Amino acid sequence: MQIVRTIGWVLLLFSLLAFSFFNWKPVEVQIWSNLVLETKLPALVIISFLLGLVPMWLVHRASKWRAQRRINALEAATTRLATPAAAPAPAPTQTPTAETPASDLPPEPVNPVDPEPSKPA
Repeated sequence: MQIVRTIGWVLLLFSLLAFSFFNWKPVEVQIWSNLVLETKLPALVIISFLLGLVPMWLVHRASKWRAQRRINALEAATTRLATPAAAPAPAPTQTPTAETPASDLPPEPVNPVDPEPSKPA
């Protein structure tokens, strides 16, 4: 793709040089009623070309920059979601002993079939 862009710029430059060679004539440009600019025709063409190119090039660069930032943010979010999170280690279950009172233990789960909690024997 780089070669196509280079060939395009070389052709544009060659055509501008050929145009400049055959049209090296002074022209008058009336800006206001009392302000007249006398310049050569190729300079007028180059300035007009740049006045049209530069703003559009800046808009292109800004949109490309915004798109690249958005792509990077989406890639970071995708990477963050794709990596598996480390699962927390299960807590060891404690059985009541002489050193651990029963009140420190978590409550026993309720059987969904029997709403009464099981009682220790």
